[in-house]
Amino acid sequence: MSKSEGSLKHRRRSDYPFFLSYRTRWSDNDQYSHINNSVYYHLFDSIVNSYLITNCALEPAKSKRIGLVVSSHCQFYSPLSFPMVLDLGLRVNHLGSSSVTYEVGVFEEGKDTPGAVGGYTHVFVESASRKSAKMDDAVRTGLSKLVVEDRSKL
Repeated sequence: MSKSEGSLKHRRRSDYPFFLSYRTRWSDNDQYSHINNSVYYHLFDSIVNSYLITNCALEPAKSKRIGLVVSSHCQFYSPLSFPMVLDLGLRVNHLGSSSVTYEVGVFEEGKDTPGAVGGYTHVFVESASRKSAKMDDAVRTGLSKLVVEDRSKL
């Protein structure tokens, strides 16, 4: 396990400035009675896009610039399953001029330690041409509110 993967396990709710609740569904479980690993990526998309739409004035169907996922990851620490309510925590670990790296902590409601931590990197592109572009000012301003200095790298 790398140093950064080990530090993810030690995240707490206080490490995330924005939260979204998610009520698990029966169909989220796999045959082992825990949330299927592919569902976590749906959760990541849900919190990131909810934030972009409500706090960054992003309108995916109308925006001239959109974010495309270029890498993703997830580390699993404890099983989560239906009928739990989950709290998804969002932070930004890197904010560039045309890219952003998100981190999502997945917490069982009421717990301070995550069951999983993951995220992805968006690169912003022109929606029509798909050529790299700087993110809109409203998007950058909204995302800057989520930037958290990672104390483990200091």
